[in-house]
Amino acid sequence: MLSLFHLVMVVPLFLFVGYQRSDTPQWVYLSLLSIGVVVTLYHGVRLLQRYGRSVFAWVNALHVLLVGPLLCYIGWYGRDTPRWAYELLLILGFGAGGYHLFQLVRGLEAYPEAGRGGSGSRKSGGGGGEGLYTLSP
Repeated sequence: MLSLFHLVMVVPLFLFVGYQRSDTPQWVYLSLLSIGVVVTLYHGVRLLQRYGRSVFAWVNALHVLLVGPLLCYIGWYGRDTPRWAYELLLILGFGAGGYHLFQLVRGLEAYPEAGRGGSGSRKSGGGGGEGLYTLSP
């Protein structure tokens, strides 16, 4: 569900702003500033909760150190944002798109019968050489 949210909402926003650059409407800059503040605060709290206890703390650290501040920076400077910030936003957009598409596909592979009316059994991912990362002919 989180991957779907990123693919439908976040990635298009990042790519739109990255391509439009200074032609981006003013209200989008204000939205980016607001989103940046929320992302930084939310992931900051989650990082403090997860630090040393979860292998996913890196996700929160990435959002606190890079994503949130970049959104705030672009939102604050608006049309005067330098080119490097837009390009970094494009890199994050493409990266997030690839990562979350991979996570979505991997999740579908974990439950292959879910969409086909199967018995609902789960694929273990181990055993006969058919893990989540192997390609079958």
